[in-house]
Amino acid sequence: MRHIIITLIPVVIFSQSGLEIAKMINMRPSPKDMSNKTEMVLTNSKGKARTHKMISKSMDGNKKQIIWFMEPKDDRGIAFLKIEHDDKDDEMRMWLPAFKRVRRISSKKRGDSFMGSDLNYEDLSTRELDNNDYKRLDDAKWMDNDCYVLETIPKKELRSSYGRHISWVDKNDMTIVREESFNRRNQLEKEKSFSYEKIGKYQLIKRVHVKNLIEDHATEVIFSDMVIDTGMSDNLFHEKSLRRLPVD
Repeated sequence: MRHIIITLIPVVIFSQSGLEIAKMINMRPSPKDMSNKTEMVLTNSKGKARTHKMISKSMDGNKKQIIWFMEPKDDRGIAFLKIEHDDKDDEMRMWLPAFKRVRRISSKKRGDSFMGSDLNYEDLSTRELDNNDYKRLDDAKWMDNDCYVLETIPKKELRSSYGRHISWVDKNDMTIVREESFNRRNQLEKEKSFSYEKIGKYQLIKRVHVKNLIEDHATEVIFSDMVIDTGMSDNLFHEKSLRRLPVD
């Protein structure tokens, strides 16, 4: 009986569809809440770099997130709030202290750049299973890791700025380690790579590198000082919190 079970496992795994792989990614455990420091380095075509330092807090699998910009000095105090909803458009707001106003980011602006980076507002949101179609491509290796290769196609009603994504998913822990994102003209726009740090039972993103092939621009995001499951209050994720810069 043990031999039969062992021989059946590869068949079951091989038969998984694109949607089933997407569900497995979605089922990965995530902290109830998390705080971290973030460094975002933007590099232009001439190699000139600009670095942002931030403090981020999130909960509910990152469906609620608030980010405060600490450096450079001219951006200090800018803050971003995101609240994702299942039954209506996500809420996104940016506090701009220089203008003393909150800018609401509509769903039509999801393709706009986040603070001049190669991540847009859509990249900051969770990919909901029902908003996309999935296709399993041929398995491949990436950095010596055996990977599923998954094509994700946003549905028309999502009004995505992307036409499709191709993701390399590590079979061992179901983390996305590499991704190619195509625009709506089917041009390869962004190449992304991801690395992780295991804390407890969680695989948490440690580093993201995004290369914008069309703009010849790159963004690297590095997460540090990660603290998880502290019992964070839901009351933090309100517009009034944008103005309350945390202690660095």
